[in-house]
Amino acid sequence: MIRPFVIACLTFLAAFGIAAGSAGAATKSGVEAQFRQWLEDDLWPDARRAGVSKPVFDRAFDGIRLNWDLPDLTPPGFPKPETRSQSQAEFRSPGAYFDEGRMRSLAATGRSLMQKHGSVLNRIESRYDVPAEIIIAIWGRESGFGRAKIPHSAVQVLATKAFMSTRPDLFRTEILATLKILERGDVPASAMKSSWAGAMGQPQFLPSSYLEHAVDFDGDGKRDIWNSVPDSLASIASYLASSGWVRGRDWGFESVIPQGVTCALEGPDRARPIRDLTAMGIIRISGRPFPEHERAAPGMVLVPAGVYGPEFVVTPNFYVIKEYNNSDLYALFIGNLADRIAYGTGPFVTPWGDVGSMLRSDIAKLQTLLERQGYDVGGADGLPGYKTRRSIGEWQAKNGARPTCFPTPALLKGMR
Repeated sequence: MIRPFVIACLTFLAAFGIAAGSAGAATKSGVEAQFRQWLEDDLWPDARRAGVSKPVFDRAFDGIRLNWDLPDLTPPGFPKPETRSQSQAEFRSPGAYFDEGRMRSLAATGRSLMQKHGSVLNRIESRYDVPAEIIIAIWGRESGFGRAKIPHSAVQVLATKAFMSTRPDLFRTEILATLKILERGDVPASAMKSSWAGAMGQPQFLPSSYLEHAVDFDGDGKRDIWNSVPDSLASIASYLASSGWVRGRDWGFESVIPQGVTCALEGPDRARPIRDLTAMGIIRISGRPFPEHERAAPGMVLVPAGVYGPEFVVTPNFYVIKEYNNSDLYALFIGNLADRIAYGTGPFVTPWGDVGSMLRSDIAKLQTLLERQGYDVGGADGLPGYKTRRSIGEWQAKNGARPTCFPTPALLKGMR
């Protein structure tokens, strides 16, 4: 007769053995097998419904294994990665984004290439109404004018991320778009190279953007953003035109906001005719008037470093550039680089002030404090976008302080 204690021990050991066996199954080879099953049972039905043929699907994944070196992966059966804390991440002055040596180098190369590809760029401008210098600036920023090494297989990257990343739904959409591209025959899977995040070719398009905006501009019947300069440049222009580029308008102007005019005017939702801004005393930093055709058109105040750096009046085209990459600093980089290429200008006149650094967690605390007082900061994410900057300015004015529109440790201390 087996005693109850022994039965309990055996039950415990059996349960432990099952658990251990399950843990042991969480190996890379085991996950690779699950990936192959996922391709057939899960992804293929959606691909078929999207119009992808089985031969194209099979060729796309022939020999493809998971890329275990990509960031933000959550392999099934493996311990979930710890949520990465932003408590030690620092937010510094935006000036670090505008390395002068790099800007000069890109501008010099950009001027040379704008001359070299002048005929193609003229035709692209005629079709899409997007200035050549903006197109060239984006080309330079995204892929070093097509010279950057783009080493990854887009199929492998996007399939890996669709199968086991922290954002599988996003990348499922993109791997299905990838398969549609392969079905159309623009490029073989072996030549479809991307960054580690799945952005492809010289314009760095995600596959969904490729399907919507890529252009065959050299007339060979293929939309080749990997090897064709005309296709790459026209595809950038197509993207901006579809995003609402306004013909004949600039991207923006470095300006001066005089004392007595609050920096909290900032934001695309607070647009007003530029002549109204000049009536307040806002001027171009060059001292020259705003172009006459711009004065009646809407402009927006932009203060990416509050009163501690360059100030701008930007046009709707600034926000079109942000459709390419949703960052104020990215759009400023492109605008400044385009001006250097087209007009031989240099850095912004007003220097970026040294405002020190703050932990992103502390900026998030400041945002939370503002939210509790009814301010719309655009989310407590630790990144001071325009809604946070102008909320700071409004809070400062309400509390009898000079608006600076930028987070500082002293501001957080005073707000607590």
